Amino acid sequence: MQTSTGGKTLFRSSLIVLSVLFTTTALVAPARPAFALSELKNEQGQVQQKPAEGSETPPVEEEQEETGPLELPMPDPLIRRNEAVTEPSDGTPAADDKAADEPEVPVEFLSDIAKAPEPVRRMRELIVEAAASGDIERLRPLLGKGMTETQVSIVETDEGPVETLKGQSGDDEGIEVLAILLDVLATGFVHVGKGTADELYVWPYFAEKPLATLTPPEKVDLLRIVTAGDFADMKEFGSYNFYRVGITPDGQWKFFVTGD
Repeated sequence: MQTSTGGKTLFRSSLIVLSVLFTTTALVAPARPAFALSELKNEQGQVQQKPAEGSETPPVEEEQEETGPLELPMPDPLIRRNEAVTEPSDGTPAADDKAADEPEVPVEFLSDIAKAPEPVRRMRELIVEAAASGDIERLRPLLGKGMTETQVSIVETDEGPVETLKGQSGDDEGIEVLAILLDVLATGFVHVGKGTADELYVWPYFAEKPLATLTPPEKVDLLRIVTAGDFADMKEFGSYNFYRVGITPDGQWKFFVTGD
């Protein structure tokens, strides 16, 4: 009985010693060191692990920015200019090029009849003589026939030029028209279409001059032909629209018409 009791006592003493040793070991064991931030991320699996030796590191794909449609640069100005001009397939220049290449024919304003060609001076002199006579029939041989007939109306008519002029006059004999013809030829004139098929000497010079640019003396010239009311209507219309005379360089009386 004593032996048994003593063994139990020894066993219990051993348990107590072991318990004390275990507790002491736990108390004196070194504490786990604190993780650095990078180590903490590694610990949580948020940082890419270093690859093993011999393995290739996969390339990191850069995030591409979203862009709109691809825009091509504008062509060189020389190319744009060449593209804008379309030439016909036969190699002839385009119509726009022709118009751009053709220089404008200047209008020459003249007051000295001596500067006109001799055929022009001669025809003007014959017209003045016939009109000053007061006999409209004296104009007939000067008005021509057929292809060379002088245009005396902007509207086609079956009447002859003398009959048409009489119909335009305020009197039955055509005296008014003769007076207008003299007044028109007494003004300055213009040389138009020089060097072209449409070259002409035209009276009065108002026919080719903007009315807004007329000087006071030029307005006096105009009012010798028309009334002040007519002048006001012309300015509203935008140009001179009364009688005018045209003679070609070779002396043909081309027209004597009223209107624009």
